[in-house]
Amino acid sequence: MAEKLAIVTGASSGIGLELARRAAADGYDLVIAANEPMSEAVSELSRDGVSVTPVECDLATFEGVDQLLAASGERVPDVVCANAGNAMGGAFLDIEVGDWTYSINTNITGTLYLLQNVLRGMVKRNRGKVLITGSIAGYIPGPFNAVYNATKAFIDNFADALRNELKESEVTLTLLMPGATDTEFFARAEMEDTGLGQSAKADPVKVAEDGWKALQSGRDRIVSGLFNKAQVAAAGITPTPVMAEIHRHMAEPKE
Repeated sequence: MAEKLAIVTGASSGIGLELARRAAADGYDLVIAANEPMSEAVSELSRDGVSVTPVECDLATFEGVDQLLAASGERVPDVVCANAGNAMGGAFLDIEVGDWTYSINTNITGTLYLLQNVLRGMVKRNRGKVLITGSIAGYIPGPFNAVYNATKAFIDNFADALRNELKESEVTLTLLMPGATDTEFFARAEMEDTGLGQSAKADPVKVAEDGWKALQSGRDRIVSGLFNKAQVAAAGITPTPVMAEIHRHMAEPKE
């Protein structure tokens, strides 16, 4: 058993798996969570000689998060990467209530419940590092992906507020804000036929590397990629209707 423990959610693929790889390489035991089997990830991550505990659970529910927390036993994690997310593209009026509430519960409710529970132990011990995967989408009104962008606006804002609440402790909170990344996100959101789905995307290896380095150095936030940094800067000065129209052209399904 290693001295250090990391919890990584959304770790079956994409940014989450890459973050888990970095944690394993740095000698952290791992508790990894996703809503699908992770046997291949466990086999690979275990090669670094660390303990890897997979938890297949629904992180949109309190019960699923409780499953994840129980898998850590009595150990207070040294690192938590709250990376799980869900999206559903398309016109909001056409999306089933169960689908958009699931996105909110995964991206917001489950994430906050996890953070509240792990941070209590970290603050009591006065040591720990948290990485929250937000998105530059939080700065952009998102027609045809409206719920996802809005949840990321919540997460981006919440992370900044929570960091201020923790400032008297030695616990750090880092916000990772990627843009479009080459993961299964667009297939799962049924957005492969959109401009965003067909556009050039960032390498999840690079995004995770940026996030992990920022986490370990205790930075407040990191926007991954020069183009994404430019988009965030532009969002601060571009009128909201213009930003919404630009996103519409990128996210609206093709006929």
